[in-house]
Amino acid sequence: MAITRIAPSRATRALNLLRTINSTHSACPCHSNPGHNHHIQNPYAGRVRSLATPVDLSQQKEYAFEMAASSIRFGPGCTKEVGMDFKHLGAKKVLVVTDSTVLKLDAMKQVAEGLEKQGIPYEVFSKTRVEPKDYSIKEAIEWAKSKQGDAFLAVGGGSVIDTAKLMNLYTTFPDADFLDFVNAPLGKGKPVTSKLKPLIAVPTTAGTGSETTGTAIFDLVEKKAKTGIAHRNMKPTLGICDPINTRTMPSAVHASSGLDVLCHSLESWTAIPFHERTPRPQDPIERPAYQGANPISDIFSLQALRDTVKYLPRAVKDPDDFEAQSKMLLAATLAGVGFGNAGVHLCHGMSYPISSQNPGYKHAGYDVQQDIIPHGVSVAVTAPAVFKYTGASNPDRHLAAAEAFGVDISNVKRESAGEVLGEALAKFLVELGDQPRGLKALGFKPSHVDMLVEGTIPQARVLKLAPNLDTSGGQEEREQLAGLFEDAMEY
Repeated sequence: MAITRIAPSRATRALNLLRTINSTHSACPCHSNPGHNHHIQNPYAGRVRSLATPVDLSQQKEYAFEMAASSIRFGPGCTKEVGMDFKHLGAKKVLVVTDSTVLKLDAMKQVAEGLEKQGIPYEVFSKTRVEPKDYSIKEAIEWAKSKQGDAFLAVGGGSVIDTAKLMNLYTTFPDADFLDFVNAPLGKGKPVTSKLKPLIAVPTTAGTGSETTGTAIFDLVEKKAKTGIAHRNMKPTLGICDPINTRTMPSAVHASSGLDVLCHSLESWTAIPFHERTPRPQDPIERPAYQGANPISDIFSLQALRDTVKYLPRAVKDPDDFEAQSKMLLAATLAGVGFGNAGVHLCHGMSYPISSQNPGYKHAGYDVQQDIIPHGVSVAVTAPAVFKYTGASNPDRHLAAAEAFGVDISNVKRESAGEVLGEALAKFLVELGDQPRGLKALGFKPSHVDMLVEGTIPQARVLKLAPNLDTSGGQEEREQLAGLFEDAMEY
């Protein structure tokens, strides 16, 4: 590869770096698979320009990726440090966000003691809704506006952390219309143009990875679809990942939260490469948080997948298996870093109408009054059909994922990659136990498919990252999505 001559030592280092990135024989575990004839091809090969080549800003495809994640502290017992963190941040009044269940748990006791020990005033909002709706988010925002806090602390699962992010956003921009920042086309999709107040997230579930990302998801009730807001300026200042806080999760919550990790890792691992995403932003502040698979996200996503396959069954089976629970919390965080920068695609895009159009299903093990399809269940229920469909887009990546499930891929043909991964996923879900085996088990019928498709079409933010999918919003996309929903009816 030609390279412009610069100082010899710098030129040598630059050339070695380019060779490493472009090599299809990288030792990186995400791009090779030592010990097998199978090889994961590098989808980024040839994308790095010569240092002498000017950048053509008129090109539509992306040419860069940006890595953003919250600072993370991981370790049993580290929740008690949160008061000192807010003291160092100079917080004068902390707004604590939780839900009615977590309010009674030791995690809340730990944060209260930590804040009180440092003499930091705080007030608690505990009305967060599991799988939040736009109206529950608005109620939380109005509460936060009335309290005039200068920092936020979220203690709970993804619903709590996402709600706190939105409270932070709309108290920083108090005059904004609610739809200003909501993802297009359901909202205006405006970028978040300034830093928000400090937000520390203390997850009590091992699933969403919300402590690492700038994404917040909720139901837009009138549109019968889930949507959200995503921008790197919304990510928490710090995520405190204390494995002790996940020990109170019931097995059903362990399972559904872990399935979210599973799909986060699989979808970000198989998303289109970042350099295939369009359009290229004219200003870096407009570069989306979900950018497509890239060499950094790959490392986090593949490791999270391997750990989830290994430890989730153990965590679900034995609530006292502290090693498995700790590993799942770490996997959730790793996957959060991976998908928070690469993005997710079809499982998540299709899950949003599944959750919001729930025909009357209430998942066992959830202590809530309303019907509920937990988020992890809604994403995993389509996974066997989705990855069977996407296999042809990148057979090597799908085979690498199948290998993570224990499949011997040494003699598998590349054209069978999707089918093999789909079968491995179905087997894993069945053996995990107590999971609905397709949309029929949730109460959906073939007559629901058209509405599910219409609820998926607006999820352009994630669908644009889906391999093999027409994303024009026309009839071909509708037919492709309808076929996937039909295939997902049962497995």
